[in-house]
Amino acid sequence: MDDHSNAPAYETSSSKEKHLEPTGDWASPDIDHGAETDLHRSLSTRHLTMIALGSSIGMGLWLGSGTSLSNAGPAALLIGYLLSCTMIWAVSHSIGEMAVMYPLPSAFTQWTSIFIDRSMAFSLGWAYWFSYWITIANELQGVVTVLSFWTTKVPTAAWITIFWIVIIAVNVVAVRFFGEVEVTASTIKFGWIFVVIISCIVISAGGAPAEGPIGFRYWNSSPFINGFKGFLSIMPTCIFAMSGSENAALVAAETDNPRKAVPRAVGSIWVRLSLFYVLGSLMITITVSPYNQDLFGGSGVNASPFVIAFRNAGLEPLAHIMNAVIFISVLSTGSISAYGGSRTLMGLTHLNMAPKIFGKADKQGRPIAGMAITLLIGGGLAYLNVSNSGANVFTWFSNLTSLFTLFGWGTICLSHLRMRYAWKVQGRSVEDLPWKSWTYPYGAIWGLVWCIILIIAEFYLSVWPLGESPSAKNFFANYVSVVAIVVLYLAARCYYRGPWWVDARTIDLDAPRRFYVDGHDVETKTERKGPTKYLRKAVDAVFD
Repeated sequence: MDDHSNAPAYETSSSKEKHLEPTGDWASPDIDHGAETDLHRSLSTRHLTMIALGSSIGMGLWLGSGTSLSNAGPAALLIGYLLSCTMIWAVSHSIGEMAVMYPLPSAFTQWTSIFIDRSMAFSLGWAYWFSYWITIANELQGVVTVLSFWTTKVPTAAWITIFWIVIIAVNVVAVRFFGEVEVTASTIKFGWIFVVIISCIVISAGGAPAEGPIGFRYWNSSPFINGFKGFLSIMPTCIFAMSGSENAALVAAETDNPRKAVPRAVGSIWVRLSLFYVLGSLMITITVSPYNQDLFGGSGVNASPFVIAFRNAGLEPLAHIMNAVIFISVLSTGSISAYGGSRTLMGLTHLNMAPKIFGKADKQGRPIAGMAITLLIGGGLAYLNVSNSGANVFTWFSNLTSLFTLFGWGTICLSHLRMRYAWKVQGRSVEDLPWKSWTYPYGAIWGLVWCIILIIAEFYLSVWPLGESPSAKNFFANYVSVVAIVVLYLAARCYYRGPWWVDARTIDLDAPRRFYVDGHDVETKTERKGPTKYLRKAVDAVFD
């Protein structure tokens, strides 16, 4: 364990602090310091980069975009994803600057406690934990929807049980195995998106055997459906599709060299945003009619718009492969949600906001207690799908998760602004930061402002929902996440009391910090064999 009693001292002279060179254990080239934790640094730059690239690509994009297309139209869908992309891009840059210096188990929860307020951290941490097990439930019910494309003879409860066990197994085995599973899943998703883009362009141009030229036919006939309210109604799904992108911040605590891994992951974010969300959503709009009854949530087979595009074009083999990729994506997202939930509980325990049992990890670095409770609740909640339609369950869960996500993204941006402010008022130079985001402060402000705007917009939709009459049931079904956040925050305020903000001049910027020795790369250099070796070389070539 790291001993913070030996942390390097700072002397103040003429109101400007001078950084003294670390001595003793701090000077060792093999040590860089963060929060004390039982977690192991088992993951490499390759793991973090690939998890950042593909971990959040799941049910929201592959299936939920079909519901969004039918509710709002092709133009609204593309604009919704473009706006969401700018938000998560800004959030990722805020994460990058903080995760290099403060790679902590629950990351944003602990950053909030350090830079904003303990009450805010309490509400954020527990809200995020709620969102993780809700996402597990949503992805498990997504598995049922995906597999119904091939057969409906297996009971829903049986599918949920089988793949609940699979997600448990992926997380219970060693952390490095979890990392390799996520790398493999991300590689499959990342490789397949190129097939989707090229083939959809060919389909739209009339090169498919069963369909003539489509072009921008659907844009010309129905660019917007249900007007501005229709556009607002799809934003929860767009946000849900990108929720989990911030998980790279959690993985940083178990990465052997965040100074190298985190900037690379942040630098690669534009690849995922442009390929999957922008170009991916555009491909849907030029190949699938928003009035197709087979779209997820419709009266037909409840299929992904990507699967429908291939099937309508007479490319049946590609439709089956697409469905298989969606299946892998959904399981992957469920798996990393279990990972994130257990690490969030560990971070809450470090802040004395959760039972101590959740702060412990076994000899392999697995927080078993946190994993068990997260998987138990998430898996149990998935059985709601047994007595309700998959599309209805998806809508409930995605609305809940998107509001938790907006709260989380906004708090991350605010933590970044507060961190820089504390750095400034304590007389430190920006040049001393291990990694600096060129987007500061405009990126953090952009992300924060849009999170606030969309939370307000969701209040409007919860009171006056699309296609339904106002009711208390609809309001709480769609907005209970915000109610939970407010209740958690007010309860924490009553308990912790004190000022509303942490005084930036009193923030200890060094105790939770990881220090790096200049010129020394602490990342383990191990040669990979087989396909993984070539994948690593490809990633290095693209993102170095």
